[in-house]
Amino acid sequence: MFSTTCIIDDDPIFIYSTKRVMKDVNFSEEVIVYNNGQDAIDGLKEIIAKGEKIPSIIFLDLNMPIMNGWEFLEEFVQIPNNNRKEITIYIISSSIDPRDLERIKNYKIVNNYILKPVVREDLQTILVNLKTSE
Repeated sequence: MFSTTCIIDDDPIFIYSTKRVMKDVNFSEEVIVYNNGQDAIDGLKEIIAKGEKIPSIIFLDLNMPIMNGWEFLEEFVQIPNNNRKEITIYIISSSIDPRDLERIKNYKIVNNYILKPVVREDLQTILVNLKTSE
């Protein structure tokens, strides 16, 4: 189980269902939600400014208003923080665009691409994979 997970998505139904699935599989003690990339950047910078660690797992939607997932990634990699090596970002999307899959390879911090909706098996796979990499 993770102490904190972050969901960056503008779809309230997706957020609600993902939080329920997380609870079912004991995925995370706390879930922080941001509705767009800009709110997430601001919120994560605030956490870092307090000297706290940002969530080790981030679920990132690509299509959002104000600041999309790609713009978030561009900004996020510029933020100095003390636990970057412990952070894994999962792209969450409702479409499989081959260009997106190719573009993800430019970001070492992005671990994988998960199709919406997130289901129990997705979360269990993440838990297993991260346990084996410790």
